Parts: sequence; C-alpha cells; structure tokens
Amino acid sequence: MLQLNYIRENRDQVIERLGIKNFKELGLVDEIIALDESRRKIQAESDAIAAEANALAKQIGDLMRQGKKDEAEEIKAKSSGYKEQTKTFTEKLASIEETLLAKIVMVPNLPHSSVPAGFGADDNEVVLENGTLPTLAEDALPHWEIASKYDIIDFELGTKITGAGFPVYKGKGARLQRALINFFLDQAAEAGYDELQVPILVNEASGFGTGQLPDKEGQMYHVGVDDLYLIPTAEVPVTNLYRDVIIKEEQFPIRHAGYTPCFRREAGSYGAHVRGLNRLHQFDKVETVQIVHPDKSYEVIEEMSLYVQGLLQQLELPYRVLRLCGGDMSFTASLTYDMEVYSAGQKRWLEVSSVSNFETYQANRLKLRFKNAAGKMQLAHTLNGSALALPRIVASLLENNQTEKGIKIPAVLVPYTGFEYID
Repeated sequence: MLQLNYIRENRDQVIERLGIKNFKELGLVDEIIALDESRRKIQAESDAIAAEANALAKQIGDLMRQGKKDEAEEIKAKSSGYKEQTKTFTEKLASIEETLLAKIVMVPNLPHSSVPAGFGADDNEVVLENGTLPTLAEDALPHWEIASKYDIIDFELGTKITGAGFPVYKGKGARLQRALINFFLDQAAEAGYDELQVPILVNEASGFGTGQLPDKEGQMYHVGVDDLYLIPTAEVPVTNLYRDVIIKEEQFPIRHAGYTPCFRREAGSYGAHVRGLNRLHQFDKVETVQIVHPDKSYEVIEEMSLYVQGLLQQLELPYRVLRLCGGDMSFTASLTYDMEVYSAGQKRWLEVSSVSNFETYQANRLKLRFKNAAGKMQLAHTLNGSALALPRIVASLLENNQTEKGIKIPAVLVPYTGFEYID
C-alpha cells in the first residue's frame, strides 16, 4: 500500500498519477488525508495528557518522599480523570486507524512516470519485437487440435475429473511440461536465483502482504474450512518469506526462483480466445522474485525483462515486449512489461510473462525493511516476473513447430525431453 506520509505530502501528484491508472475513487485521497489529520490531532492530545499525567506522577512521588502526603493526595485526586481520558483517546485512535487502513488499502499503487496513459490492452506500448513470424502450411492446426491428434493433452478428461480449465497432460505432453519446468529452473540457477520449494496454500496475511487481498479474492480459490487460499502465483509465498523481516543492506539483491502449480478462478472467462491452453484454472509456472535496494529497482526490472527474453530466444519463439498502459496494469504494480509470443496456429499474440516493479507497495504491507547507510529504517523494493508460465508457451511451441514429421522440439529442450519430435 502507499505510504501515508507520501500521500499527505504529495496530494496533487498522487491524484495525477492515479488518474493514469483510471482510478475512479480519487476522493479517497482527501478522505485519507482528513483521517490522518484527525488521527494526528487525537494522538497529540493523547500525548499531551500522558505528559501531564507523567509530570503529576513525578510531582506526587516527590511530595510523598518529602512527607507531604496530604498535598500528594490532593494532586492525585485532581489527576484521577487522566486515566479515563487516556482510555478514551486510545479507543478513538484504534477506531480511526482501523478506518484509515481500510481506506488506504483501496488505493492502488502509483504508476511510474514512463507508464503510458490508456484504458486497456489496445493502448499498451510495443517496446520491441524479436524473431520472424513463422509461415505454416494451409492445413496447420491450432494447439488443441494438435493435442488431440498426438494424444498429448486431454481437455475432456480433465473436465470429467474436475471441470473445464484443468487439462490432463499425457505421454510426450507430460514430458514436455516437465522438460520446460526443469529448463526454466536450471536457467534461473545459472542466472543467480536461489531455488525454493514453497507451499501452494497461503493464509490471509500472505494474500494481503502481496496485494492479492482484498483486491482479487474473487479470482482466488478459497479453502473455507481452514481459511486458506490456493496461490495464483509463487510470488505470494516467496515474497511473504520476508514479511515482518528487517534485512541487512548487504543482502541486496535477494533473488529467488520457484516452481509451483498456480490456481486462478478466471471468473467470467469464456469464448474462443480462452480455448485450449489459452486460459486455465490450474497451470504450472516458474516465478522469479527479487528484493532490492530502492535505488536499483528500475535497473533490475530491465535486467529481468532481458532474462525472460533470453529464455524465449532459446526456445526459438518470436516475441514482443509491451509496456502496459495505466488501465491495463495490476492494482499493485508501478511498471509492468508483458512478454507475448506469436501463436502461428491462432495467428495472434499470447501473453507468457509479466515482469513488474512494485516499488514499496508490497514492502509497506509486508513491513519489509532494511537499515540504510545512515542507520535509518527504509522500505525495500520488490519485483517479480514469470520465467515462465507454461500453458501458452506449450501452445506456441506446438503451433509454431508443425512439420511433416511432427512437432519439432527446440534444440535447447531435447536434452530434457529425450526426444526431438512429438509424432
């Protein structure tokens, strides 16, 4: 969440930047500032009463030591109301702080100055394109038909077992999944990321810490009996390892990678654009997370973008990089790059990775701090990126690599799959 002092001291800039995200509840900014003023006034009054009470307590103690018991009792009687006043102030502060928190978590992160204005995907900025778009034969198939032809992914069987959006991978399809996971993890290790294996269920505090709650509870699977949530991405448990942690400045950058299955309800997602592997309720993903010094985060997001691009280059997939406009960014991000690969069978671009800088937004929720060179506590910056999400990578590999012999596996994956073709 945004830092309260920043909102108070930069009201006009906050409203202007929230406008880039098309945030409609701009009145919240003034409500938050007014609540904060009330909180500070009550806190000042409470502190003044506490100071008076402490001064009188000292005076009473001095009088008692001097044997002036009657005078001490007289002052004690006059100060008896301080205790009740202090209790009243404490209750008022608790109430106003609860209201203030409820308001401030409704405000999204501020977009970076480089974020273009816009309302949706059509307004995103294409930063670069790489690779040649494949030209396929007239009888080329979309991936869901390829999956059926070679019996490597069974969508109907997944629907029978669970429901739509839960495919079953079979034979070489399952081995391709495993190959991609291992390839991505090995690449992350070579790039200096420490691998983690984390829980795929998290508590409410973890969901709040990274900003999924209270913003996206409708998109998360909730285990009601235990009040736990299935993770939408490994970002949630990995970043929450550092909740309520004060790290040392020399630990920067902290770099983690982890593979997990991911779960998203994707409520309201219907139609041809979500067919096959295009949008699933359960899918596999390798996630990278970095915790860095605030001075380095925008340098790091460029490095993370290049890292993901390197993976796509090794997989021989044509791709493009988008800088998301304000209206297409997540609630928590300050800057996001989306990487899209070209799906030749569908003749369209598919998002396969998002790399985001959250600045201090998550760290403030997490209370993730470090002591800077001047000895002052400061919030860290957090970043994460998909490296990579598997379903649309698999879809593009199947569609783009159709040959007369079958589906050709990129050379970099052959040591992992053990085969060169799906046939």
